[in-house]
Amino acid sequence: MAEKQSSPGFAKSASTAELSAGARAVLAMARLHDDTGLILEQENIPTEVTGNDVLSMAWRIGSLLSEGKISLPDLQAVTRHLRDDAFLRRATRLHRYPGGTNPTVTAERLQGVVKLVMDTAFGRVTEAGAEPTAERTPAEALEAFRAELERIRYAAVFTAHPTFAVANEVYTALAEYASAPESRESAPALVTHRRSAPPTLEEEFTLASEAILRGRDALDRLNAALLSGARDQWPEEWSRIVPKPVVMTSWVGYDTDGRTDIGWWDTLRLRLRMKLFQLQRLRHQITESGVEAAALMSRLSRACYTVEAQIAACPKNADADATVEFATLMVERREDAILEPAVLSDALQDAIDTAPPEVALALAVARAGFFAHGMSASHSHTRLNATQIHNVIRQRLRFTDDPADPAHRRALLARMNEALETVEAVPVDFGSLLVEQASAARLMMTVAQIVKHIDTATQVRFLIAETESGYTLLSALWLAKNFGIEDRIEISPLFETREALMGGAHIIEEALRSPHWREYLRKTGRLSLQFGYSDSGRYVGQLAATYLVERLRLKILDLLHVWDMEDVEVILFDTHGESVGRGGHPFRLADRFSYLSPMHVRARFAERGVKYREESAFQGGDGYLLFGTPDLAAASVVTIAEHTFEPCRRQDDPVYDEPDFSSDFFSTIAEAMTGLVEDPGYADVLGAFGPSLIDKTGSRPAARQTEGGGAVPRITHPSQLRAIPNNAILQQLGWCANTIQGLGSAARRHPETFETFREGSARFRRALDFAAHALAHSDDQVLRSVIWLLDPGYWLDRATAEPRSARRERYLSVMHDLERLDFWADTQSMFRRIQADHLALRAVWPEAPTINPSERLLHAIRIALIEQSWVLATQIPFFMPRGNFTREVMMQRILCLEIPAVLREMNAIFPHGGPKLDYDFHEPAGPQLDNSYQWEHEEIFQPIQDMFGTMREISVAIMHGIGAFG
Repeated sequence: MAEKQSSPGFAKSASTAELSAGARAVLAMARLHDDTGLILEQENIPTEVTGNDVLSMAWRIGSLLSEGKISLPDLQAVTRHLRDDAFLRRATRLHRYPGGTNPTVTAERLQGVVKLVMDTAFGRVTEAGAEPTAERTPAEALEAFRAELERIRYAAVFTAHPTFAVANEVYTALAEYASAPESRESAPALVTHRRSAPPTLEEEFTLASEAILRGRDALDRLNAALLSGARDQWPEEWSRIVPKPVVMTSWVGYDTDGRTDIGWWDTLRLRLRMKLFQLQRLRHQITESGVEAAALMSRLSRACYTVEAQIAACPKNADADATVEFATLMVERREDAILEPAVLSDALQDAIDTAPPEVALALAVARAGFFAHGMSASHSHTRLNATQIHNVIRQRLRFTDDPADPAHRRALLARMNEALETVEAVPVDFGSLLVEQASAARLMMTVAQIVKHIDTATQVRFLIAETESGYTLLSALWLAKNFGIEDRIEISPLFETREALMGGAHIIEEALRSPHWREYLRKTGRLSLQFGYSDSGRYVGQLAATYLVERLRLKILDLLHVWDMEDVEVILFDTHGESVGRGGHPFRLADRFSYLSPMHVRARFAERGVKYREESAFQGGDGYLLFGTPDLAAASVVTIAEHTFEPCRRQDDPVYDEPDFSSDFFSTIAEAMTGLVEDPGYADVLGAFGPSLIDKTGSRPAARQTEGGGAVPRITHPSQLRAIPNNAILQQLGWCANTIQGLGSAARRHPETFETFREGSARFRRALDFAAHALAHSDDQVLRSVIWLLDPGYWLDRATAEPRSARRERYLSVMHDLERLDFWADTQSMFRRIQADHLALRAVWPEAPTINPSERLLHAIRIALIEQSWVLATQIPFFMPRGNFTREVMMQRILCLEIPAVLREMNAIFPHGGPKLDYDFHEPAGPQLDNSYQWEHEEIFQPIQDMFGTMREISVAIMHGIGAFG
């Protein structure tokens, strides 16, 4: 029986008073409602259980459920009630996050940005490394103003990691509620907030492009304010200014790291659609202005029609005939489609020069957005894995040594430099794309076709995940040279593992030793760097990861000085997520930017005279919320601008004044988290049933699973889970270890200094904000309950206390099946490691936040439902093995909450109903008895399915409380 997942339907959302007596009694357990309608018996509850509030509540809920005093619909009503409360709190936090969404306040903040930029241009504001000077003349200030605005200083990158955790209607409602919280008194009445299915690539692209276009509208407001200020100051010269300080960027449809659902045809089709959005946007803006520009409009319309035809002709698979038709349109009509913004430069300038003042401003704003983004609604990032680069080099150049082996690396680097000396460009056509098998070569060819036939002026980012050697960067450069596009791409390593963060400077230095890499950087003018937080946070701890990132940036800055490369602009791209476990500051967008890009680091770059561009990710459904309505997008862009133009000055901060403590503190966290990751019990508790607590939120599975009906593969190390589900599972287990593990050990080493830093260091406080938010959604009793649930001894105690023989046998059956899984010993010792660190933290930081009662109750309800479903599964009748699916395998999968897969098997083994035949078979009719397993379906399978659906609805409620997925 497959699990039913309907789209959100409308149902009345009950207030507490409208809930049933059973539902109110459940709320009363957590003191969320004053109800005396049910007596909650405590007899037969073991002492160790009554000492744990969460497990005690779960026990009582389970007892009331099995006795018929409450029903599953009661628990579902409680779940919806608490979920809706969490939804409203999340919407309120979202409203506050970018500084509020009041349009008047946003407009005032926007004018503050304009004033700040003007003051900087006239020299009234001095940055780090600059000598105080007299105020500049208007002419000098104009040049400074243009220098401030006519280069990209910040990019908002829209990514599509698997973080589409709730239904699209829920995301829409969250954004609308956050934009006008005062007008919303209750949550939308939805039966479920869950998705009906994982998002498709088309769905991801649609959601991303809608958010990007709202962001573009907000950027137009920013540019309009800046140009209006310039017009007031320089009425004759302003119209020649083309600002582009902030841009939108996307890798949706271009990120092939770990994805198999994106073909080169998908990337090209979606890239063409982004081009069409850009052309249509400019055409609409000109039309709206009312200006007479017949030739310009005709040129734009021809380009739109051409790109529409190219999109229609784009193949949907590796079809040679379709590819030939597509190639014909792409090559022969490329000029009609407009290949670079400069084609329209003169026509746009003429339109601006001859238009009335307000129309001229609108046209100048339209031109600014057009030139800033090139032939696309946003800039483009492609992404793949370092292994894919190594594989294609092994294939092309026969370099068979392992670049991960230090003994071979020097020789490999030497050989790669020789190869770069002699590499010659080969032509690329759509036929070569069609037959190319190596994924890295195919992606590089795709980029080549983009820069030849779609946008010849805008560089494409080429991100490489898991870069751990300079050899990887030189290999990517060889591949780019091989296809003749080395000056059209920005090769960017992603530093996210502990090894990469610790050794990132060495990786860059390995590349800088190559004259070919230095020549490449000077030719493109940029060194692009990417810093990951999902993997780094889960391996070394979120707080330690950001310290390592900051230290790595400063080391790379020193390397640029050593190699005389300080004239190269550095791009610093932070690929954090929105949640506490993935690098996005939990309380304010302004604090997110200050946390990721501390003023100390920015000032060091300014002192050295090294230009830098900041970029940060807005990931999936959660990240797009900040651009979910025009008001949210406007507030977010203003916050970005306030950060971007903030003058860089050194600030006194104990974190930098006492570097020995800082290094020791964060190193202690990293060591503690590393130890936890290597603890077998940590993998056990993550993998026992954690992956089944969360819906699939993207194209990739939570764990690297095998096919077939056998037992679920045992997760023996966290690396076998993907980073975002890993972090999401921790949230669902009630313990955000990737954010708080090691903090107690670090604080205990220097308790007085910890307190001093907490009070006196803005940098340190922002880091502790993560810990505070994580602690507000973590409870050692929840984690302890999960570990007890996996303990055969706990079930033996339940059997011992159970007077009913039939139920006692069921408990013993669960006990025996758990013994086969053998989770207990390692998870118990792992918990002692966690609890000791937590007790140390509470001793030093006693007022640290604790979990709220409603979230604790949600965990208790889910634990009760897990217990009930396990016990109910013991009643499934005996069946003969079905392939390698045996009863023992069935129970293992049930214990790991692989419920949908098991129910599909059960539906085949125990079919529900057969056809009634109404035919004349030419002899007396025999009985057509219903031999289906109706009882099993109604009393076992359907209740298990309903309980499992409620478990996952609880996961959504917990995720709302935390504020994001992962």
